[in-house]
Amino acid sequence: MMILAIDTALDACSAAVLDTTSGNTIAIESQPMQRGHAEALMPLIARVMNESGIAFTALDRIAVTTGPGSFTGLRVGLSAARGIALAAGKPAVGLTTLAAYAAPVVAVNAEHPILSAIDARHDHVYFQVVAGDGSPIVKAKVVPIAEALEATQYGALHLVGNAADILAARWPADAAPPAAVDSRPAPDITWVAWIGAAVDPGGAPPRPFYLRAPDAKPPKDRLEVSVPPAT
Repeated sequence: MMILAIDTALDACSAAVLDTTSGNTIAIESQPMQRGHAEALMPLIARVMNESGIAFTALDRIAVTTGPGSFTGLRVGLSAARGIALAAGKPAVGLTTLAAYAAPVVAVNAEHPILSAIDARHDHVYFQVVAGDGSPIVKAKVVPIAEALEATQYGALHLVGNAADILAARWPADAAPPAAVDSRPAPDITWVAWIGAAVDPGGAPPRPFYLRAPDAKPPKDRLEVSVPPAT
């Protein structure tokens, strides 16, 4: 299966082409950025597709992160994924940034539960907790940091996400220390592709995953994303 993965949900603009048959990521590019995703994404995708040497019509699926994350960034990635899927006649699937952060830890059948956390600002985080095998413990929600720290009741947690350091800095002294702290500005785009290959398209629509109302309001004019023609 050939998967084009796209992520613009947080502080990166990323795309990759994964060949699940060989297990190789045959093309990848990720640029750190806090804004400017709309201008950067389509040229970046074009470069990745050119490097992969395959046509858009040869893809089997397009995977995209659905949030939580930047409202504007999410719209850019989702619009691109839907547009490419429509033009190429292929399905698009969505997956959360929290799941993408946890995926590389779950993949090794982790010994400890995994807490994924994303900075929601104003002393809040988006977070969820899953067992080492990926089964849910705490469903995704947005809460004050103090409430997220109540997850210490589940033992020594593996912290992942762009708010992992924030939680680690405020970890209660009387709790079991984190098993590991892996803070990065955005998920690994290769794992976005792997999850995209694994999900059921019927149960993973490419729609925004909001845990609270966005701070920003969309412009009245619909965001337009130019999609390169299938070749």
